[in-house]
Amino acid sequence: MKEKDTCEIYCYNEEKVNRIQGELKKEDISGAAQLFKALAEENRAKIAYTLCQAEELCVCDIANIIGSSVANTSHHLRTLHKQKIVKYRKEGKLAFYSLDDQHIRQLMMITLAHKKEEKVNV
Repeated sequence: MKEKDTCEIYCYNEEKVNRIQGELKKEDISGAAQLFKALAEENRAKIAYTLCQAEELCVCDIANIIGSSVANTSHHLRTLHKQKIVKYRKEGKLAFYSLDDQHIRQLMMITLAHKKEEKVNV
């Protein structure tokens, strides 16, 4: 017989629920969800990973690394920039991109480590 993965009766810890609801109201969960949504698309995740491996790359470099057109790569970079995942600077006619901060690098590296652990534990 299969074990149920839900509570069989309804009861909750009022103190914990109230405390965590209060904390939840203080956080920008919607913003966090938007950040993860931006990284959920495979090419954008590849771009973030690519920028974890190099301090800074131009759009053409990134396009070649991920195997995409410059136009498509630019589209993804704009999305990542709007979410403050990447930043850019212009040098003449070239646009150089880098990660906005170390937190993005940490998110990518932790996620990849988690996926590797998941494969080992299967």
